[in-house]
Amino acid sequence: MSFLELKSLCKNFGGLRAVDDFTLTIEEGSLNALVGPNGCGKSTLFNLITGVLKPDAGKVCFKEHNITGWPSHKIARLGVGRKFQVPAIFEELTIRENLVIAARNTANRAAINGILAQINLIEAEHMLAGELAHGQKQWLEIGLLLAQAPSLILLDEPTAGMTAAETRATADLITRINRDQGITVLVIEHDMGFIEHLACPLHVMSKGQILKSGHFADIRKDAEVKALYFGQAEALSDA
Repeated sequence: MSFLELKSLCKNFGGLRAVDDFTLTIEEGSLNALVGPNGCGKSTLFNLITGVLKPDAGKVCFKEHNITGWPSHKIARLGVGRKFQVPAIFEELTIRENLVIAARNTANRAAINGILAQINLIEAEHMLAGELAHGQKQWLEIGLLLAQAPSLILLDEPTAGMTAAETRATADLITRINRDQGITVLVIEHDMGFIEHLACPLHVMSKGQILKSGHFADIRKDAEVKALYFGQAEALSDA
């Protein structure tokens, strides 16, 4: 069995089918990106993986466990970490205190220092999290996930609101996490420059299903994908 298997997942909201017979396999240690226009079901898919929502049909299998319908806390304990679009940090605490809490006080100082260095915040460790710039808050939340020692990280638009420099730094950070620590990563994003910099397999979602899968250079040339998504995304990024 593969590391993460999504098998014929379906989720309806009234008469709307947000996820429609969705099937995808993610191998352990891989980095993958999921793109698609707003409303195509990307965030709903993450909610199905993490137990926020229960599918109407299909299965979610992770580490040889059928986790379909499991509660979120049980899925998290199995090693699934998720970052939402808006950073969820303790703004009244220092950066280091945030990481200690995320690690449930089990990580030693050296381990926390390693995470601080990785997210480029070690020089600001005693700064209140609420005083950080937007991009730094996003990096801190990624650090909070790392402190929980996940084997799979789901990132929902991790570069939203970032500058171009912050976006590139975030792509580098995610690539290092995947390459150096072997953590499996699945990213939802709209920024095509960011996706290109990740240089990873890309899955294009439309109307609750996978439309195309492949590498960035090939997917970008696909006429159907360009008509659906890339032209729109590039126009937005050029605006």
